[in-house]
Amino acid sequence: MGDAASWQKERASYAHLLWVATQAGYKIGDWTVDMDGVDATLRSGGVMVDLQLKCTQKPRVVEGNYVYDLDVATYNKLRDPLRSAPGYLALMVVDPDLDKWLVHEPDSLGVACHAYWAQLQDQPAPRGNSRTAIHLPRTQVLDKFALDEMFEFSRNMARYGLERGKHT
Repeated sequence: MGDAASWQKERASYAHLLWVATQAGYKIGDWTVDMDGVDATLRSGGVMVDLQLKCTQKPRVVEGNYVYDLDVATYNKLRDPLRSAPGYLALMVVDPDLDKWLVHEPDSLGVACHAYWAQLQDQPAPRGNSRTAIHLPRTQVLDKFALDEMFEFSRNMARYGLERGKHT
């Protein structure tokens, strides 16, 4: 079928996050207008995590890991040290053939995609003026355990300030 339209990739990345957040027990809210570099906010009580969602059919791979060129304006919004909720990039990788995204079986529905995440909170200033390369290690799979880690960072950030909240 070929390349999916931008809106199809956008909705698929949101659906993936919705499934993972639901499995982990987190509430999700989305933003109709993305003015702050945030597509979705996850909540657990008063603790929040902000995510910019991207989806690609043709990922760039460097040394075995994914790299996504994010626009500098969004990057700066998500790395801002004054954020009350830490900012992350989530990248979903899908097959180039749209018909392979969903696998219908008699007793299940399979989703043929995988997603990764990168913490942008407290990252250094970008090197470029228009885009900056974000490295998403294949070990950082966007799953319920990743969301738990993000929420732990957010709680530590609220308790101790940014320096104590850093991921190890």
